[in-house]
Amino acid sequence: MTHLTEHSLVQGGRSAAFATACVRGGVAAGLGVGALAVLVIVAWISSPFPDSGAGGALHLAAGLWLLAHGVELVRTDTLGGLPAPLGIVPLLTTALPVWLVFRTARSTLDPADETGPRPSPASALGAVSGGYLLVAAVIVVYSESGPLPADLVTAGLWLPGVVLGAAGAGVWTALGRPLPGREEAAAALRGAAAGLVTLLAGGAVLAGTALAWHAGAARASYEGIAGEWSGRVALALLVLALLPNAAVWAAAYGLGPGVALGTGALATPLGLVGDPAVPPFPLLAALPPEGRGGWPQWAAAAVPLVAAVVLGRSVGRATGTGRARETALAALGAAWASGAAVAVLAGAAGGPLGSGRLLAFGPVWWQAGAAAVLWGVAVGLPIALAVRAWGRRVPRPKPPKPPKPPKPPKQPKAARTAEAPALAVTAPAPGAAAPAPPVFDFSLNGLDGLNGPSGLADLDDDEGYVPYDYLPASWETAPTPPTPPAPRPAPAPRADTEPPRPSGTTGAEREATPKDTP
Repeated sequence: MTHLTEHSLVQGGRSAAFATACVRGGVAAGLGVGALAVLVIVAWISSPFPDSGAGGALHLAAGLWLLAHGVELVRTDTLGGLPAPLGIVPLLTTALPVWLVFRTARSTLDPADETGPRPSPASALGAVSGGYLLVAAVIVVYSESGPLPADLVTAGLWLPGVVLGAAGAGVWTALGRPLPGREEAAAALRGAAAGLVTLLAGGAVLAGTALAWHAGAARASYEGIAGEWSGRVALALLVLALLPNAAVWAAAYGLGPGVALGTGALATPLGLVGDPAVPPFPLLAALPPEGRGGWPQWAAAAVPLVAAVVLGRSVGRATGTGRARETALAALGAAWASGAAVAVLAGAAGGPLGSGRLLAFGPVWWQAGAAAVLWGVAVGLPIALAVRAWGRRVPRPKPPKPPKPPKPPKQPKAARTAEAPALAVTAPAPGAAAPAPPVFDFSLNGLDGLNGPSGLADLDDDEGYVPYDYLPASWETAPTPPTPPAPRPAPAPRADTEPPRPSGTTGAEREATPKDTP
């Protein structure tokens, strides 16, 4: 019984979370409609000559909200009386509803209160999308009674696709942006995203450069359409909302297929073919002139070239550790994914502007997508293989350099000064002769005073005289020091001095010797 009670509580909590998510989806749709309604009503109030009342302003806001989701509108108040389709979506207005759906789905799976019930990812996707589409259905019905009713076929195709795509992106973000388990699929998605961002950025630069080149014509067109300040503000807002469309048009132009300027007219880097039906509008003043294209038009091909290189580099770096077959498959997948994204954007950025010759206006979606795939395969695939091969190269080992001999440590100044005198004594100067060994003088030159009547001859009469007593006490030469100083010569004895006493003679024996006689 307890288990059933807990199960019932869990199911009740999930049901409440599902209902809350559904309500959140409806609130997100209402916020988007309300924001556009405020802008339209402000423009209607500031207009000096309003054509209709507040009801017309609300119908216009509902039509613009549906157009932001890709729904094609039908103009009934034409000069000829025939309904004319309007299918070019200002892509900047799409950012607000897409962001609202994305944020709602993400916050449904990541609430601030972690203890409360939370629906499963599939339930959150269905609940948020369902609540949003319920409000959208009401707005579609409401727009049928206004001047811009919605086309039911495109409303049934584009409206659910945009809502489900934005809600799915929010759920994917709330789950931590997981990628496919296979390395090739993840690398293909990253490469496609990098290539698409580069292509759109290059298209924006290309469109801005062309618009700045034709700034005079764009200004004249702007001043010719808008008269009062309120009309100029509204036209400026419309131009701002169509700037992303201009970037997509420029990207499709650089890809090669170009853009259609009416039925039978096509602008490509090779030139403008046919008779274009271009209405006066500031952004359309940046279109290329008629005739064959020159180097400024051919330079537009650098945009898809750089995008394909970025795509291949991203894939090659992501799959550098795998096989070449895996890298090739990832590059092909990235090319197809980027081509699909370009086709969707081209279909949203272009469309009909009216009937007759204005039925085809902007890039053709399937041609732009196919060109993006061809650029990715022709340029991105070789670049990916080249980057993989470059990353797997084995660098040649460089021969090691011989180590430098260590420098002798510097001695302190006190040690050097203490060692200097010793070196001066022990080490002779270079080139100088070695010191001579000591020489003993065995001659009797110093004993000449003893030769005579009372000299050495009288010593023979001495009974205690031994001749060896006058020799050195030892015949062995004393060991010389390592570096003895040079011996100084002994001074010769004076004649009036007493001769040295023999080593073996005592004082008594000396007194026993006869004194010298004169």
